[in-house]
Amino acid sequence: METIIYNSKGQEMGKVELPALFNSEVRSVLLHEITTAYLSNQRSGTHKTKTRGEVSFSGAKPWRQKGTGNARAGQKNSPLWRKGGIVFGPQPRDYYIKMSKRKKRLSLSMALSVQFKNGNIVVVDSVSINEAKTRKAVDLMRDLKIDGRKTIFVFSKDAETNFKLAVRNIENAVLKNVKNINAYEVLWADKLLFTFDAINAINKRQSL
Repeated sequence: METIIYNSKGQEMGKVELPALFNSEVRSVLLHEITTAYLSNQRSGTHKTKTRGEVSFSGAKPWRQKGTGNARAGQKNSPLWRKGGIVFGPQPRDYYIKMSKRKKRLSLSMALSVQFKNGNIVVVDSVSINEAKTRKAVDLMRDLKIDGRKTIFVFSKDAETNFKLAVRNIENAVLKNVKNINAYEVLWADKLLFTFDAINAINKRQSL
């Protein structure tokens, strides 16, 4: 399974063989499970409403039981009243869903396979610019035909400082180390740009 490799100016340099993980069998059930778990794990779970025992009201009866023409009422903190307590409202909770290492590894291979089959993976020999200017990074992305999209740059090590600084101001452009990328992020992106070293590194990671 081959793909074209480009230089940082968008010029073709030849073809490279991709690892078998880019041609994995895709199971949509597992991808749905892993992305749902990832999104759930981002939730802080700090939502809170007050019950009738927590709202600040006097415990006095609003009016006498009979003779006023009003409906019977015991306290102003009743859920039926404005500013009263909330019945079955959200309370703080932990949304964390644990996923096995095997599922994480399989789902990442599947997500990469989906993006490769859709033509959304670009391989370059290296990514570098000579100045820490956003314009330089935008020009590089345009040369590689990935401008104006949700893009993830995947490196085997940390990106060079100039490129880090240049990409900071580009909306939906993300720098990731191979060690930290996951299936949800791969599926989120419109384009994934891998350095040649990152291809080898992710193959090594997935083989462990």
